[in-house]
Amino acid sequence: MTVPFATSARSSVGLEWELMLADGETGDLAPRAPEVLADLEERTALERYTVTGELLTNTVEVTSGIGDTVAAAVDDIADAIAAVRTETTPLGVELLCAGSHPFAQWYDQQVTDKTRYHKLIERTQWWGRNMMIWGIHVHVGVDDVNKVFPIINALAVYLPHLQALSASSPFWAGERTGYASNRSLVFQQLPTAGLPWPLEDWAQFESYLDDLVGTGVMEDSTEVRWDIRPAPRWGTIEVRACDGMSTLPELAAIAALVQVLVEHFSRELDEGRALPTLQPWFVRENKWRAARYGLDARIIVDRAGTQMLVTEHLRETLERVADIAVELKCSRELAGVESILTEGASYARQLRVADAADGDLREVVQHLIREFRLGPTLRDHLAQKYREL
Repeated sequence: MTVPFATSARSSVGLEWELMLADGETGDLAPRAPEVLADLEERTALERYTVTGELLTNTVEVTSGIGDTVAAAVDDIADAIAAVRTETTPLGVELLCAGSHPFAQWYDQQVTDKTRYHKLIERTQWWGRNMMIWGIHVHVGVDDVNKVFPIINALAVYLPHLQALSASSPFWAGERTGYASNRSLVFQQLPTAGLPWPLEDWAQFESYLDDLVGTGVMEDSTEVRWDIRPAPRWGTIEVRACDGMSTLPELAAIAALVQVLVEHFSRELDEGRALPTLQPWFVRENKWRAARYGLDARIIVDRAGTQMLVTEHLRETLERVADIAVELKCSRELAGVESILTEGASYARQLRVADAADGDLREVVQHLIREFRLGPTLRDHLAQKYREL
């Protein structure tokens, strides 16, 4: 199988954000996506952004155009959300995002009526029906196909950092899981999902596709659902490891971090330098630690087995890539990473709200709705409120 890798502008950015639709009063998931999308389709046909459906009818996905900067892609996402609100507000439906809904049950949800979704559920059964998960996808353009897998393998070193920053699924079906990101461990149960195989070059990727298509595991490369994967159609590397971000500034922060890391690794390759990698067993262990402990995780940062708090290694990384962020015009967005480190990721904020509300998870949903609508201003207020309790 020959799979062409499209031409794309180096370090260009595209964003995808999966959003829940919920009843504004009860916080229950609302299966209203089909009617919302039907009304939006014609009105937004000429926009840079798109709004589409997902596996479940309680979800819409907003997607940016190709941005020269993170700010441009985020502006597209903001415009898409505004368009969605023109349809959802009259219905009494609110928008929110996290890796999981705190109390929803899979058997109450409806699958979108598309052949590919029905095929997925038929094949994966219980695990497929339990895919009540929401995430973000960050695409960054790569200028040479020969760079793709070296960069993917280097990004795997930073997978726990991205997962810990975005962790937002501490609850599942009404239970406190003990994990910062339960979503990441649920999603990897699907065929072709989970950690990327440590392939060395594009030819090995084509051989991988030959094997899986030939044995009926999947139909084409779009069914590769790795945490970090190549997107041949767009000429990008796509990071899919993150839980759904709860606010737009946090989405921008993660996008900026991914963009500067990809550009940093691309420059290292241009200079003929080898990129950092970890043994696959260390990558797997790091993923579990980040899912379990979030920003409190101690991760393995080199092949010798050196361990550090993920927050400490992140701050070292931010210093190394600061100049690149200036060149890419994403310093403001990247500064949001430090805000997450200081104030806590979404999973921690949700747990604080639940504790203050004596475990009432409906209060957690209302908190997520308010955060999504009002962003960091309300988030700062809530952080202070729960520090005082």
